[in-house]
Amino acid sequence: MSSRESRRWAAYGRGTLVALCVAAATLNDMAARGRYLAPVMATALVCAAALLVPRLRWPAAPVLLTVATAWWGSLLLPMLAVVLYDLAVDRRARVAVGCAIVAWGANLLGYQATSLWRAQSYASTVFLPVLAVLVGLWQGSRRRLLLALAADVEHLSIEAQLREEAARIAERSRIAAEMHDVLAHRLSLIALHTGVLTTKSDTLPAPLAERLGLLRTTSVEALTDLRDVLGVLRDPDATPADATLKPVMREVKELADEARAAGQHVELTTDGLPEQAPTTHRLAVYRIVQEALTNARKHADGAPVTVRIDYRPPTTLVEVTNPPGTSRTDTVGSGYGLVGLRERVTALGGHLNAGPAGAGAWRLAARIPHPAGIEQNGTPT
Repeated sequence: MSSRESRRWAAYGRGTLVALCVAAATLNDMAARGRYLAPVMATALVCAAALLVPRLRWPAAPVLLTVATAWWGSLLLPMLAVVLYDLAVDRRARVAVGCAIVAWGANLLGYQATSLWRAQSYASTVFLPVLAVLVGLWQGSRRRLLLALAADVEHLSIEAQLREEAARIAERSRIAAEMHDVLAHRLSLIALHTGVLTTKSDTLPAPLAERLGLLRTTSVEALTDLRDVLGVLRDPDATPADATLKPVMREVKELADEARAAGQHVELTTDGLPEQAPTTHRLAVYRIVQEALTNARKHADGAPVTVRIDYRPPTTLVEVTNPPGTSRTDTVGSGYGLVGLRERVTALGGHLNAGPAGAGAWRLAARIPHPAGIEQNGTPT
C-alpha cells in the first residue's frame, strides 16, 4: 500500500470515528434529557469540523472541545478523548493533561445532569481520557520510530548506491591505468624501432624513409597525448623514475604460485595460450582470479580452490570454485569487489556470475566473447 493510500484510509477512519462521536453525543443527550437539544448537536458538529479539518486541529480543536466538554459534560467526552489522543501523538502530553483538568474543573463548577462528576460516570470519565493519552503516546512513538527506520533505510540505500558507483568508477580508472601502461609500452616500442630504422634512412628509398619518419613522429605524439590524457590516473606522488613504462601483464600462473606460497591450495587448469585472447581479456581474467582467491582466503580459509581458464576463441572463459571453509575474522572487505569485476566484464561485452554452486560451494564465472576478426591463434585477421 502506497503512502497516499495509507493517508486516504487514515482520513476515512478518522472521519468515521468523529461521526460515531457525534452520534454518541446525540444519543447521550436524548438518554440524559429525554429529548433532543439543538445546541448539543450544533456544538458537536462544530467540534467535528475542528477535528476533521487539518488546519483547525491545532489549536482550535483542543480549545473548542475543552470548552464544550466543560459545558456539556459527558455528552462530548468521546470527542475530547479524540483531541487528547491527537495531542499525545504530537508529543503534547502536558497540553492534553491541561485540557482534561480544565474541562473537569470547569464542569465541576457548573454541575449538571450530564456532569462528569456523577458517581456512575467516574469510571468512564477517568478511564477514557487516560486510555486516549496512553494510546496516543504509544502510537506517536511507533510512528516516529517507523519514520526514523524509513529514513535510515533510505540513507543506507543511497550509501549503497554511492559505494557501488565508487566501485565502478575505481574499476574504470584501474582499467584505464592498465591500458595506459600497455598501450604506452607498445607505442614506445614502435617509436624505438622506427627511430632505429630512420638512422639508416640513407640506405632506404626516399618514400620509405619519409614514411618511417612520419610513423616515428606520429607514434611519439600519440605517446605524449596518451600520457597527458591518462597519466592523471597514475600515482600523483610518483617520481619520474617510478613513471618508467612497464607492461602490467602478469599471468595467472604467477598469481596461483603466490597463493600456493602463502599456504592456499590452488588447482589451475588452462586451455589455450594467453596470447590467443586480447590483452583486455587477459587483464580481466587476472583480476577475476585475484578477487576470487582473495575472497576464498577470507570466507573459505583452508578450502581448495579450483581455477579453470580457456583463452581459445571465440570466448574467453574463467571459472573459480571453492567448497565451504572457515571464515576469517581478521580481514574486513568493502564488499564491492564483485561490483568492479562485473563493471569490467560488462564493458568487454561479457557476463559475470557469482553465487552458490551447491553443497555450500561458491562459484565465480565469467564469459567474455572475443572481438570479431580474431583467428584461432589470437591474431587479427
